[in-house]
Amino acid sequence: MTQQLLGTEEIVTELDISHLVIEDDTPVDNFQSEVQQRLLVEPLYSSKPLSTPFLAAANVGLFYKLKGDPIVPDALLSLGVQRAEDFSQRQNRSYFVWEFGKVPEVCIEIVSNQEGDELTLSKKSQQKGKQTCKREIYAQIGIPYYVVFDPLQQIQGQTEMRGALLRVWTISPLGYTELTPPEGIVDIGQSIWLAGVGLGLTLWEGQFEETVTRLWLRWCDRDGQVISTGAEGQEQERQRAEQERQRAEQERQRAEQEHQRAEQEHQRAEQERQRAERLAKRLRSMGVDPDEA
Repeated sequence: MTQQLLGTEEIVTELDISHLVIEDDTPVDNFQSEVQQRLLVEPLYSSKPLSTPFLAAANVGLFYKLKGDPIVPDALLSLGVQRAEDFSQRQNRSYFVWEFGKVPEVCIEIVSNQEGDELTLSKKSQQKGKQTCKREIYAQIGIPYYVVFDPLQQIQGQTEMRGALLRVWTISPLGYTELTPPEGIVDIGQSIWLAGVGLGLTLWEGQFEETVTRLWLRWCDRDGQVISTGAEGQEQERQRAEQERQRAEQERQRAEQEHQRAEQEHQRAEQERQRAERLAKRLRSMGVDPDEA
């Protein structure tokens, strides 16, 4: 379906927001979604892979117009902006487009059930009278990259994920076009590069904050290497320090072995000198000049 971007009259620039509900105490979907959201935010602040200021957040309201509810992506990334310091001011607690002066570059939805409206409207939403799924809303707002991750394969219909675990769309004048290949991202280690952000996304299987191995969506570099969490960075630093310690110990042992070889050579030379002196002394006792012998 062809969608038009919101007109300039619909993207507000300055508003009285006292009537807007910016916190409603609604819980997150489930444990996996909550952990996944943090895994998409924490590494960006711990590893700092971006050279420009940025704001990464999870489960925060994105307000883009005066009337109606905000949309709440599971994770968002906005370049060139930062969170305000004073959270006592209402306008600093959520992502108000008119406050930041721009929309986020990336909005990510993590599918946990069949009622999230990520790509199509669920029956429940249709019964409530909703008319627009999240992909259409993000396209209307003009979000450059829309990401859907379906780790439990909940929405696999022909108008949805179609067997893929990860799909990414990029904005165009006519709406969204898919950035991922037709089959989507289906295998561990596959990645997709978001050129306008300078980061990629990849499927990663591993352990995060527990001993259970699970499937996760991770930020990655152009080579597909995941952006480390703070704990991973510390472990990598510990391993580098241990490798450096081992290298230094090996160097010390090599130096010690070289010293021992030099000492042995010195002792052999000293023994040879002493042997030559004894021989010369014996020759002289026999009346023979050792220099002429």
